[in-house]
Amino acid sequence: MSFSPSIAGLSEALTDFSNALVAAPASAFVRLGSTFLTRLPAAPLSAPYLVGFSTDTAALLGLQPEVQNDPGFAELFSGNVTREWPADLLPYASVYSGHQFGVWAGQLGDGRALGLGEIDHDGQRFELQLKGSGRTPYSRMGDGRAVLRSSIREFLCSEAMHHLGIPTTRALCVIGSDQPVRRETIETAAVVTRVAPSFVRFGHFEHFYSNDRIDALRALADHVIERFYPHCREADDPYLALLNEAVISTADLLVDWQAVGFCHGVMNTDNMSILGLTIDYGPFGFMDGFDAGYICNHSDSQGRYAYRMQPQIAYWNLFCLAQGLLPLFGAQHDDSVRSDRVIEDAQRVLAGFKDRFSPALERRMCAKLGFESTREGDDALVNRLFEVMHANRADFTLTFRNLARVSKHDASGDAPVRDLFLDRAAFDAWANDYRVRLSEEARDDAARAIAMNRVNPKFVLRNHLAETAIRRAKEKDFSEVERLAAVLRHPFDEQPEHAAYAGLPPDWASSLEVSCSS
Repeated sequence: MSFSPSIAGLSEALTDFSNALVAAPASAFVRLGSTFLTRLPAAPLSAPYLVGFSTDTAALLGLQPEVQNDPGFAELFSGNVTREWPADLLPYASVYSGHQFGVWAGQLGDGRALGLGEIDHDGQRFELQLKGSGRTPYSRMGDGRAVLRSSIREFLCSEAMHHLGIPTTRALCVIGSDQPVRRETIETAAVVTRVAPSFVRFGHFEHFYSNDRIDALRALADHVIERFYPHCREADDPYLALLNEAVISTADLLVDWQAVGFCHGVMNTDNMSILGLTIDYGPFGFMDGFDAGYICNHSDSQGRYAYRMQPQIAYWNLFCLAQGLLPLFGAQHDDSVRSDRVIEDAQRVLAGFKDRFSPALERRMCAKLGFESTREGDDALVNRLFEVMHANRADFTLTFRNLARVSKHDASGDAPVRDLFLDRAAFDAWANDYRVRLSEEARDDAARAIAMNRVNPKFVLRNHLAETAIRRAKEKDFSEVERLAAVLRHPFDEQPEHAAYAGLPPDWASSLEVSCSS
């Protein structure tokens, strides 16, 4: 099926792009059928306009930068043109279930997101999804909309995380509108175009397990294996091998999060990617002053998803995934021993999370401190640093970045990091032991500093930086969204012209709150 520009209101380039989207390949998620999704057009968005655009993500999809200036661009990526698509080619919302804040929530699903389709470019395939595109059968009394503030935050953080080297969904653009949306106050609507190899979540598997749809569960698992983990077919138990892939990718993701002080805020099982991607940017936050119990989500009154809890919650979520996959395990076992063996096998695979996470985090922290290899006592030194940081609420990002200035020979370079601690004596005591450890390293200070600056970012998406961009965008000034996105594309570079973006947060930043009401 194809659409002419005169019918769809699109240029030739965008018409070709939309045609490619609806011509889904045989292995696409949408081909799984109506058991997994519902097709419907996006809700109309009045007078849409471009707020933010990622040239990097556009390149992944084969789109040229100038396409953002096309009059039809905002119409396509607001979902408006989907009303003209044939019923069997409409966008789709997928169904899933999940545990929310540790409680079984039953059926959930894409309540405000629609999959547009897939794009195959340069040997890579990506799904596109419109977040904020209106009600679906899974909206559960919600309006299906996203607001400008949360959409800008997701756009900026998706791209920032990618450039930090952290697996994540990407964001092509934010489309805004003056259309009102009610939250605590009246806000305006927006749509984010999200991009990922897949949006399949732990909750997809939980859904079909909970409904005793083993046929659908197997079809979903087969889809993920064939598309992303074909080597699992060579294992004795392909589905147990799939669980192992989820364990590995999730453990690695949590190392990445903890190492940069990132908090997700809503680590429900329906917000966990089967590919180990950071997905569903709601109330997230990068820590300013270090607090092991930092809670970025104002709605998380019990602190379930606090910074220090994230690895444990990820492990718990993997147990939920394992339960969802349980009926598929053990086909290679005799029926007389299958039940016991299946549980033992699953537990063994799940234990791999801790086996992978803890050593990997130790290695990462040693790299952040400039050690080329780990030695006995390094974990204690790292833990002591965090204790002193916690007691002083020392800035997470600046502490690690400025440690690169510490010399193994003397304290002459300590000031930039030392000044972040109110208890100077406590820092000095730790720094003296750190210098002793540095003296065991072969690299000189200059070489070590270069290596440390490659793993300790100078720029992260602090809440006050996002808030400044949001406030200007509400006044139709999108220049700060563009400027901040450009800075975050190079988080490890010095960028002296943008030094203000790496400074301590202003006093008013402490009053900012983010919650689930986006």
